[in-house]
Amino acid sequence: MSEPRIGVYICHCGKNIAGVIDVSKLVEYASKLPGVVVAREYPYMCSSPGQELVAKDIRELGVNRVVIAACSPKMHEQTFQKVLEKAGVNPHLLEFANIREHVTWVHSSEPEKALEKAKALVAGAVAKAALLEPIEPERVSVKGAALVVGGGIAGIRAALDIANAGFKVYLVEKQPSIGGHMAKLDKTFPTLDCSQCILTPLMVEAASHPNIELMTYSEVESVEGYVGNFKVKVRRKAAYVDWDKCVGCGLCAEKCPVKKVPDEFNEGLGYRTAIYFQFPQAVPRRPVIDSEHCLYFTKGVCRVCEKVCPAGAIDFSQEDRIEEIEVGAIVVATGFKLLDPREVPEYGYGRFRNVITGLELERLSSAGGPTAGKILRPSDGKPPKRVAILLCVGSRDEKHLPYCCRVGCMNGLKHTYYVHSSSPDTEVVLCFMDMRAFGKGFEEFYRKVRSLGNVVVIRGKPGEIRENPDGTLTFDVWDTGTARPYRVTVDLVVLENGVVPSDGTAEIREKLKLPAGPDGFLLELHPKLRPVETAVSGVFLAGFAQGPKDIPDTVAQASAAAAQAVALMSAGVVELPPHIVAVNTELCGGCGVCVGVCSYNAIKLVEKEGKTVAEVTPALCRGCGACAAACPSGAMQQHGFTDEQLHRQVEAVAEVRA
Repeated sequence: MSEPRIGVYICHCGKNIAGVIDVSKLVEYASKLPGVVVAREYPYMCSSPGQELVAKDIRELGVNRVVIAACSPKMHEQTFQKVLEKAGVNPHLLEFANIREHVTWVHSSEPEKALEKAKALVAGAVAKAALLEPIEPERVSVKGAALVVGGGIAGIRAALDIANAGFKVYLVEKQPSIGGHMAKLDKTFPTLDCSQCILTPLMVEAASHPNIELMTYSEVESVEGYVGNFKVKVRRKAAYVDWDKCVGCGLCAEKCPVKKVPDEFNEGLGYRTAIYFQFPQAVPRRPVIDSEHCLYFTKGVCRVCEKVCPAGAIDFSQEDRIEEIEVGAIVVATGFKLLDPREVPEYGYGRFRNVITGLELERLSSAGGPTAGKILRPSDGKPPKRVAILLCVGSRDEKHLPYCCRVGCMNGLKHTYYVHSSSPDTEVVLCFMDMRAFGKGFEEFYRKVRSLGNVVVIRGKPGEIRENPDGTLTFDVWDTGTARPYRVTVDLVVLENGVVPSDGTAEIREKLKLPAGPDGFLLELHPKLRPVETAVSGVFLAGFAQGPKDIPDTVAQASAAAAQAVALMSAGVVELPPHIVAVNTELCGGCGVCVGVCSYNAIKLVEKEGKTVAEVTPALCRGCGACAAACPSGAMQQHGFTDEQLHRQVEAVAEVRA
């Protein structure tokens, strides 16, 4: 490698950096560091003129290593790697000094001290850059098929987009039918479209698409491999019905004598049989037998369904089976679940029958629900004369969920409309902390609902709900808008409870080794620049699995995730992460410490030339560096972060700070 000729480029980042430190002094300091042949500043180094400054110096001054002193490398490392590559320099002869997040943002009130810290970081970056060596990442082929985990609206949209691009898609869904939570809704806000009218055509399209294989009533058992070459085991749960033979006539469910099983799809407000379709519009329209309630499985009797089935599709001997598939990309669309309102005991859910959730109201309002679309009190089956709808139940609450669910406000308004349209004489009391009508058409919908007759809006958080002897419910609330207390008595209370990651999200997170935030939702690689990618290459996020959002945002993100998956598969090959670990077998003692700390199963112990040594599978290595840090012999060295490079960087920082 030729003698280092280092160029240092310092960004003003508008006033983020230049508003705190004297950039010209930092440039003067950098220009005198060992190996530096040029140091420059520019208001926005990531802009086209800023990038051209770097490229011009490479061409005209022979700069062969570049230090960018600006923001986090997460923002623009790839930007400047492309600049180097186009100018004929290996893109990994680049080092970042983060003087925005690490300096000016945190030391804005101490400009002199901030400048000294910036000098130290730049000195460290220059020292490390002098020791950088070119890296040539490996490439692997990409299989032309994708796995979509989760069959809600996000999964369906992603699967259709990928399939329409000409690629095979395996759509895996835990439930017997695709559709997810959206299938339970009566209408969608703010347009009040029929949810089923929007969703069911997409469900049918997904089921009939030649490039989509539905794997409903199934779960991802395990995932092995790496970007472009994932090997996935899918557990196909026993339905005890041969779906290939079944014609979906429904005679089995009609004749089943077990008719009092709480119906999960109707949120427990109605009943189903032991052999059942998940809901009338289910896709695929195939029944499953609930072995926990079926008389044959519990008592060894009955088998009525088997006797009446004209297709001979009932198969009590069925067992779970494992299918193996190979895919190049994975889209995670595992959705959400509602916070159990029993965790907010002051509102009495589970103790008072006339306290229900917003999703339960959806089922009561639906024409296909347990009351054929009539809003009736669970306690006595009578229409309520006064209804309270409480927003932010468990949301924005440090005791429960500190974040906003993003859909509760609009759901509450929609449910107010449901009650009013069902019975205009019924009074609705809507209690909210803040009304967050942020989306397109949301504010107009808010105003429309407020203008309805018999709607009272109170800005305040209700206190404990009490049940009266006559079955009515009472609570007190302080209206922060009028600075007055109110005592509210109603026949029915609807709780708009918060949302949390689904059980499936936690399960797939573990199987794919995906990072998650403190709220349990899966973390994107970068919230602004790479919002659907994850830390695991080839795995993309869609919908509520990444965080709370409404249906339009969910669909948009699903299409974005599909586009990323299609781009990956269309390329046919993918470049592996450059900063992987190499093993010096002469130093390796085969202790296995590296195997234990590797989170990606990328290292194993093998026998080579009569000794046990560590071996890294490059395609599995994510470049986290944990093994290199833990290695007691120094045999594990990470490309771009070798011990020598890091030691020299630390020494340079220490010399400035001394």
